[in-house]
Amino acid sequence: MARSAQLTLGSARKPTGHGGWRPGAGRPRGRKTVSHDTRERFAARHPLHVTLRIKPGVQSLRRGKVCATIRAALAAGGHKPTFRVVEFNALHNHLHLMVEAEGATALARGMQGLQVRLARGINRLLGRTGSLFATRYHARPLRTPREVRNALRYVLLNARHHAAERGRQLARDWLDPFSSAPWFDGFHACPRAPRGQACLGFSPDWLAFLQRQPRPTATARTWLLATGWRRHGLLVPTEVPGSSPSRCSA
Repeated sequence: MARSAQLTLGSARKPTGHGGWRPGAGRPRGRKTVSHDTRERFAARHPLHVTLRIKPGVQSLRRGKVCATIRAALAAGGHKPTFRVVEFNALHNHLHLMVEAEGATALARGMQGLQVRLARGINRLLGRTGSLFATRYHARPLRTPREVRNALRYVLLNARHHAAERGRQLARDWLDPFSSAPWFDGFHACPRAPRGQACLGFSPDWLAFLQRQPRPTATARTWLLATGWRRHGLLVPTEVPGSSPSRCSA
């Protein structure tokens, strides 16, 4: 009985139609999208910094009606017992979230539901169809108070970073209306502000507006995101992420 020839790893082999070895097969080098490998494990006590990027060609997220749609999606899908969106910032082509989740399954299901709500709402508003997000979301667990503070600074004050890159300086009492900063209670009261007012410099009309608006994000429940980060100091509204720690400016 004839025996089939055994191929070794070094044997030359011609490419076949399906399966087996093929030239150029395998994962391409220099991948720029988020890996589909197993996500980094995290404990329920560790909040996460999540980034969602939208597809090229989609209109900017920093528009009034678009951001209102985002706030509505967060209010509807980000207040679950096992999945909470605590802070957010809508940039032109991506969305930053500060999230609490009971585990990997809760994070996956919560983000899946949230992305569906966001895609349906934004697509309906913009009159488009198809997928909205360009890549798989990126989630980074935050395990120390300093990591959480740095992430809060980056998420809530990101517009100041981009303004500084363009050589612009935003007003000291300016808060990003496309973020959850107007509802954030962790800003530092600047002692140099006139008459003891906070650095936020809210006008009575703006305060009244905020009081009429329900907070779109959930209340933090983890120690790190609710309390722990504050041991490194409250945020100053004029801080610029990516630069040295800022003080209240005149």
